[in-house]
Amino acid sequence: MELHITEEGSSSKGRMGRRRYLNEGVKEFKSKNLIAERRRRQKLSARLLSLRALVPIITNMNKETIIIDAIRYIEELQKNVEVLQELLFEMEASSEEGAMPTREEIDAAEEMKISGIQAEVVISQLDAKKLWIKLIFEKKRGGFTRLMEAMSAFGFVLIDTSVTTTKGAMLVSSSVEGIHGEKLAIQHTRELLLEIIKGI
Repeated sequence: MELHITEEGSSSKGRMGRRRYLNEGVKEFKSKNLIAERRRRQKLSARLLSLRALVPIITNMNKETIIIDAIRYIEELQKNVEVLQELLFEMEASSEEGAMPTREEIDAAEEMKISGIQAEVVISQLDAKKLWIKLIFEKKRGGFTRLMEAMSAFGFVLIDTSVTTTKGAMLVSSSVEGIHGEKLAIQHTRELLLEIIKGI
């Protein structure tokens, strides 16, 4: 009888020990999971901050909005890439001096007239030394290249440039500043840009 009691007590203590060991194991497992989850969230937050720094316009600071704005910005960049690729092909096609206007260029001029689109220069002041410009001119072979070359020759530096083509016209919008950081006069700059797009 004494032997039986001793064995039972021993078995009870063994079960309690196993329970304690299992409980400690579960706690340790949960603790490791919490640490791993915390690290995952920290990495995600850091990557979202990096993404936010790359996208120029973020409408809200929550995670969903940052991702949506980033998608829109990437789509806009893809459109710009398509336009610039098209312009590159035009530059390559116009490498020969004195090339005759293509049928596409003639159609572009006609389409501009039919749509009532006219060459235009719009300028506004961003800060003491920076202007925002919008140029509309006829889409021509090598036109964008000639525009960039002329603006560089006049000492303009373009920042965050966007290019769009529609209905035979090319629309270029950009921030502009002087190559030496000098203040740019709106009226004088407008006159120069009008001369430039007339010569394209």
